[in-house]
Amino acid sequence: MSEQKGSHLNHIELWIQWKEHGDVEAKKRLIENHLGTVEYVSSRLAIGLPKNVSKDDLMSNGVMGLIDAIEKFDYKRGLQFETYASWRVRGAILDGLRQGDWVPRSVREKARKIEDAYQQLEQKYMRSVSDAEISNFLDVSEREFQTMLQDVAVMSITSLEDPIREEESETRMSLIVDEKAKNPDRSVNDFVLKDLLMKGIEKLTEKERTVVSLLYYEDLSLSEIAEVMSLSPSRISQLHSKAILRLRGALDKQRGLLMQDM
Repeated sequence: MSEQKGSHLNHIELWIQWKEHGDVEAKKRLIENHLGTVEYVSSRLAIGLPKNVSKDDLMSNGVMGLIDAIEKFDYKRGLQFETYASWRVRGAILDGLRQGDWVPRSVREKARKIEDAYQQLEQKYMRSVSDAEISNFLDVSEREFQTMLQDVAVMSITSLEDPIREEESETRMSLIVDEKAKNPDRSVNDFVLKDLLMKGIEKLTEKERTVVSLLYYEDLSLSEIAEVMSLSPSRISQLHSKAILRLRGALDKQRGLLMQDM
């Protein structure tokens, strides 16, 4: 009987039944209604992941994130649940990937070396540095540097999802999500990080900015971006990797400064 009643409830009525009356059937309907978000986020994150990473595993972790979002969401605040849920789902999937340690240590080391190179050189010259300058700093040929970028591309899709502070779950990109009851100091730090991210994007090359914009703001896949920009998917992957490593270097530097001030 309750299942039949739940099937006729509209969106807000489902939230009321679940949050105010603990109606489990209403909760099940909310989960069913938003499984598309899990499918979408899983498909996006699956791009570039190793073949041994099962999409079913991504979906399973994503569903757990969706359930967590439904349990914690405050419908009375008038926020878009889809936006809130997508970040919870994404976070749950990434947590699962991190626990699985699917990125080889050698790849992580390459990414860290490139990130450090961008951070040191761009701080030294106060401008975006070229591939030749990075290659020279790393003591590798430009061809070897391009290969390194291709190797680390597999982990760069999650780079902006790493925690801002190691002991916390908030990510760099999640700064755009409206969280409840932040303290003033935290709000100031978040504003600084947002501002730094914007400045970092401005310092990217035109092609790197385009890739970041199309991927994170226009919501296109890497293959779609390759078609739009008339470049190969591997080239788009390299541009994305360079952009993310530049941004990581800038954000990590600011994180260190913020931690010193706390």
